Amino acid sequence: MLRKFCSVLILLWVVFGLAACGGFLPKSSSNRHNQPLQGTVVSALKAMGSSPGAAMMVRIFKQEQVLEVWKRTSAGQFKLFKTYEICAFSGDLGPKIKEGDRQSPEGFYTITPGLMNPKSNYYLAFNTGFPNKFDRVHGRTGSQLMVHGDCSSRGCYAMTDHGIAEIYALARESFKGGNSSFQLQIFPFKMTPTNLAKQSTSPHLAFWKDIKEGYDLFELDKNPPVWDVCERQYVFNASGNGVLNPMGACPPVTRSAALVAKELADERALAASLAAAERKTVEEAALKERSAAVNGAVNGAVTNLFGGLGNLFGGGEQVTAVMSGKPAPVPQARLNR
Repeated sequence: MLRKFCSVLILLWVVFGLAACGGFLPKSSSNRHNQPLQGTVVSALKAMGSSPGAAMMVRIFKQEQVLEVWKRTSAGQFKLFKTYEICAFSGDLGPKIKEGDRQSPEGFYTITPGLMNPKSNYYLAFNTGFPNKFDRVHGRTGSQLMVHGDCSSRGCYAMTDHGIAEIYALARESFKGGNSSFQLQIFPFKMTPTNLAKQSTSPHLAFWKDIKEGYDLFELDKNPPVWDVCERQYVFNASGNGVLNPMGACPPVTRSAALVAKELADERALAASLAAAERKTVEEAALKERSAAVNGAVNGAVTNLFGGLGNLFGGGEQVTAVMSGKPAPVPQARLNR
């Protein structure tokens, strides 16, 4: 009986461990997913020219450990509404690759009402939608990758309970306002040339440059770009209405002059940052070599100095001790001659 009970416990641990942050334990008496937005939140939305029912977008930055909620305003563009601190995320910078690696995903995801989890064991949650079209074409695996409360992560993005309650309510009201989804953008860090230069040796650099275009488009237009996948890479604002073959050829895409100019400027800045880093490395190596040479010269001079003093006071010549330290032999009786 004990063995059977232990087997069940192990099975449950494996299921919940591999399922990342799923936590679908029922909370039938809880109505936390229906908590109304606080009056201060509604007033802040109104002050920025938005409303609870307006479209929203979410951005996550791992390195900075922040989650941003953006809302569409009456002017038609999105404006940053609020920044929330991420309490915890697991893994390192870089995308999730396979089930059980405890990495948190990166990329572009579409969150629909069906991905909202009002009965999460982690207070409240919404599923990131991993693996998406890009992840699947690259053979990436994983399940139940969430943004949730409870400040504990196994491949998810954990918020405080208060934070996820507000984010969940904002998403709920956006859906009620007639929006069928909201976009979730997840980046390793703010996609600046300086940050990319610091990660120039990362095996994920090509992937990060791929998703950087979507980051740049939003920075320029303040509207979430339409994303899709073709030729095993992200493509933005392309024709195809989300039905592109992820392995097939990409259609022609018209790129704005502003985007082209920004990318050229960023590439130049990245090249300059890398060159500066290389110069710094060379200078540090030269300084280290000079320091070693100086230290060697000083040590040699000191050795010669004290060696000379030793010669002056008779210490420069090897002297054999008169006394060996061995016991003296017992003297023999004198012979009478």
